[in-house]
Amino acid sequence: MIDAGHIRTNVHDVGDGDAVLLLHGSGPGVTAWANWRLTIPALAEHHRVIAPDIVGFGFTDRPDGMRYDLDQWTEHAVAVLDALGVSRCQVVGNSFGGSLALSLAIHHPDRVGSLVLMGAAGVPFPLTEGLDAVWGYEPSVESMERLLEIFAFDQTLVGRDLAELRFQASIRPGVQEAFAQMFPPPRQEALDAITHDISDIARIPAPTLIVHGRDDEVIPLSNAFRLLELIDRAELHVFGRCGHWTQIEHADAFSSLVLDFLARNPLPARHS
Repeated sequence: MIDAGHIRTNVHDVGDGDAVLLLHGSGPGVTAWANWRLTIPALAEHHRVIAPDIVGFGFTDRPDGMRYDLDQWTEHAVAVLDALGVSRCQVVGNSFGGSLALSLAIHHPDRVGSLVLMGAAGVPFPLTEGLDAVWGYEPSVESMERLLEIFAFDQTLVGRDLAELRFQASIRPGVQEAFAQMFPPPRQEALDAITHDISDIARIPAPTLIVHGRDDEVIPLSNAFRLLELIDRAELHVFGRCGHWTQIEHADAFSSLVLDFLARNPLPARHS
């Protein structure tokens, strides 16, 4: 636990080398560890990996009266870097975390060396049935099981046991209350609130790797192609037979892809 902008923040901080900030998605009961548990060990062999629970999620405190919006989440991410003494890093964002990664690159370009955007929000698109179901979650094991089926192409990765674990995480004190505040109906407006101006995205100078599952039911594949069009120094990898969980369904291939990209786009100097 660290103090990040006066918010008691849960963070995984492992490994040595150039810092890599991992930003999780917005599913109910999500934590940095739930999102990145298969990615952290692989990246930490070569980098300092920093994976916080963004304010409102996981085991990070949820201060009374907290405003949950992209500005606040961006401030919190920057505060995490400040608290850990990291002036510049590589940023990997998943889904909602992809939009947050874009926000860092747009508003704090001096802090971002390169970007990895995986199943990323951040560009305009019509709300999908999958994302509407995720943000409209009402706690029950059955509801959680249905959501997990939406996330994964490979249904062997989901089941009652995992649904029970994620359900229990979603009903920890204060978690569902905060979650319900973040993405209320009409959810297209909530989605638009984490969408960036196209001209701002087009000005991002950072080298960017875009990764997407072809069969993603939450964030459409078209987002990946739009980001590829907009960001000058971008490249795209699409995984077939893959839903919204690229980092889990294709864990080894995803980690190898990211490590190769980071090796080709190192920070200009060593940062702690």
